[in-house]
Amino acid sequence: MHLDPAIVPALIALIFGILILLAPKVLNYLIAIYLILIGLFGLFPGLLARLLT
Repeated sequence: MHLDPAIVPALIALIFGILILLAPKVLNYLIAIYLILIGLFGLFPGLLARLLT
């Protein structure tokens, strides 16, 4: 399965948005995880490609 790296943030945002609707108390954790992931992928652009192959 080939996953385009440009679509990953959109998928994460969609999943987190649904989870926030279902369980609003976990909002802080979801945002923190999202920001950490986006920061890591921004600092290490090849990281996502290595994880998916």
